Amino acid sequence: MKLIYKTNMMNNFNFKKQALVILSAFVLVLGACKKDKLPPIDPQPSATTGVYVLCEGPFGQINKSTITYYDIAAEAVEKDYFKKQNGINLGTGASALKQYGSKMYCVVTGDNDTDKDAYVEVISIASGKSLKRIPFFNDTKDFSPRNVVFYKGKAYVSGYDGFITKIDTASLGIEARLEAGGAMEEMAIVNNKLYVTNSLHPYVSNPINSSVSVVDLNSFTKLKEIPVSFNANKIAASASGDLFVVTRGQYQPFIAPAFEKLSSVTDSKVQTYNYDLNAITISGAKAYVITGDYPSAIKTFNLANATIGADFITDGTAVSNIYGVTVNPLSNDVYLADATDYSTDGKFFCFGADGKKKFEFATGSIPQSAVFKYNYK
Repeated sequence: MKLIYKTNMMNNFNFKKQALVILSAFVLVLGACKKDKLPPIDPQPSATTGVYVLCEGPFGQINKSTITYYDIAAEAVEKDYFKKQNGINLGTGASALKQYGSKMYCVVTGDNDTDKDAYVEVISIASGKSLKRIPFFNDTKDFSPRNVVFYKGKAYVSGYDGFITKIDTASLGIEARLEAGGAMEEMAIVNNKLYVTNSLHPYVSNPINSSVSVVDLNSFTKLKEIPVSFNANKIAASASGDLFVVTRGQYQPFIAPAFEKLSSVTDSKVQTYNYDLNAITISGAKAYVITGDYPSAIKTFNLANATIGADFITDGTAVSNIYGVTVNPLSNDVYLADATDYSTDGKFFCFGADGKKKFEFATGSIPQSAVFKYNYK
């Protein structure tokens, strides 16, 4: 009897022990499931509902930059949407409008003869309302900001003053400034490095005007300058890491424009081409270049062999003065800015990837680039 009792006790003990093990495992599984819970999925854009267009405004006129908004479904346009939504002017000499997250960043260079009118305007894409106007000046000078690119939660702004300014996109505060070149214009980011063109500017006396500066973004330090042809102002990066630079030369004394390919691996110039281009836009595997002055043309561009292809527009639509190209990453539609006569209202055209026009709308003076408003699923 004692033996049976002992055996039963042992069986009960083993049963309880097994139950505890199973229960512990179950708790561990529950804990693991809770710990490994997938993060919420960010909403994905499903359709383009509106287009914001940056308009630089007539040359030499104060407070004439605007942002036009076009409602695609309603086919309705508001030429000075920023002022309508905020009750203030956008400013003078707006030079870039770029999207990052739910915000768009408008770079306002300001007037050469006016102090403390340079800033970056941060705007809600959903409402068009200003979230913050970040001053780009101090007690002694304006920074003359020109363009903006984004990387790992930071915005990087080039300036005619030769500095790159780093902005935290969460706090919208300036974190640091780095002296990196001359009268800097466009930028591209490849392999944790920022590449910025150094141009010739009539109001900025700086000998650094024939190079592309390279900045290490991890340490925010200048690495080097890559020599290029005179007066570099446009740059774009391909998916393979190649960089393409438009240099404009000058009229007197004459220096010919050029088009150059750089390697982001060796940080050196690979080849120079005798192309006279106004701009290059790269979106995925496709690229487009603007050629000619008036009338200008948009052509396809082969990134693999750096050759200019056929006219992009295939339906005969006339765009007299192509001033900018923006590709909608959702639809791959190509939007062309027509500056017309550089003083009166401009136009904005939407083409499908096949080069056929979908629609057009009127804008403010000298339209340049676009940011898109989406529906989300």
